[in-house]
Amino acid sequence: MKKIIILTLMILGFSIFLSNCATGPVQGLIATVNTFPGEINRSNDVPTVKKAEGCAHNVLYLVTWGNAAAGQIALDNKISRIATIDHSTVSVLGLIYSNYCTIVSGE
Repeated sequence: MKKIIILTLMILGFSIFLSNCATGPVQGLIATVNTFPGEINRSNDVPTVKKAEGCAHNVLYLVTWGNAAAGQIALDNKISRIATIDHSTVSVLGLIYSNYCTIVSGE
């Protein structure tokens, strides 16, 4: 029984380290700050008059809060036509704190 508990805890611990595999272009061990391009609306020429950002934050993979949805960011900031959607990430010591932000610009 003790071996099963230890094995289960090891698997859960290992899965926490693997849960950060696809959250951005690169992840540093100590700190990461990245901004990277997302989508561009090529169908029309939308000027980038307004710019808004929404972030989802995470602490120790136990508590997560925020909203990084592009549609909700545009709605909250009265952006009716979206020109570009960019992204940024910040992480400190990998598991301690991380955030994922969506940057929406348009008119």
